[in-house]
Amino acid sequence: MNKAFGWGIALNILFVVVESGAGWYYNSLALLTDAGHNLTDVVSLLLAFFAIKLSQRKPTERFTYGYGKTTTLVSLLNAILLMLAVGAIGWEAIGRLGTSPELNGAAISIVAVIGIAINAGTALLFFRDKEHDINVKGAYLHMAADALVSLGVVAAGLLMRYTGWFWIDAVLSLIIVSIIVWSTWGLLKESLRLSLDAVPQGIDLKAVQTYLRQVPGVEQIHDLHVWAMSSTENSLTAHLVVTDAYQDEQLSTIRKELKEQFQIQHVTIQVERGPMSQACAQAEAHH
Repeated sequence: MNKAFGWGIALNILFVVVESGAGWYYNSLALLTDAGHNLTDVVSLLLAFFAIKLSQRKPTERFTYGYGKTTTLVSLLNAILLMLAVGAIGWEAIGRLGTSPELNGAAISIVAVIGIAINAGTALLFFRDKEHDINVKGAYLHMAADALVSLGVVAAGLLMRYTGWFWIDAVLSLIIVSIIVWSTWGLLKESLRLSLDAVPQGIDLKAVQTYLRQVPGVEQIHDLHVWAMSSTENSLTAHLVVTDAYQDEQLSTIRKELKEQFQIQHVTIQVERGPMSQACAQAEAHH
């Protein structure tokens, strides 16, 4: 994973320099827009890499859960940065719709072809681990979207070369903005949800409750919480009111099943015996 981020960052920094230089030289807003987007991706990759490394540090007396939450916060920051970037780009593109300077369509297409190769190659570096970490998924989505955007720039460059429709440059910038917003919106929502300690996507809380109620000897459940400790690790706490049929040895089985069935790795369970009103004052608040 470290190599994937290293190669992704290096290749995208190189391409940002090439694309922004070409966009400035050929006065192409589409190239400058794409270069700006790629620059935000470089920042995103750097932040994601930093967050993943930080999350691997051991817990301390001050941060008893460790630093895993930084991966979620960085994912949210990445999404916000992208939204701010496309807002500025969209404003510039709208201003150019009425004034379309003559552009070198062939040169624009050539630069965009390089972008397809770099962005698609970088996306492949993250493909294998994209479902295991929201930051890696964000990096993959950014790179894949960039490859599609570059393909659009190639087509636009060819159209300008053979038709002289130079207004396509500004229109394409607006299309790029729409693609970025569409690809980032889901990441923004999920990052915000996880930052607020919502139940992670893919975990059915009712199914978790059903499983716990089916454990032999479990009479009632309360104070059940599921949240993301990081972009790769989920946590659960619950109070189980049990009868004499419950055996303490079942706890290891519960932990194993929660991990395998629901991808919940960090489990803390409080077992309560006797009448619930006497066992736990917190039970009243959850009924």
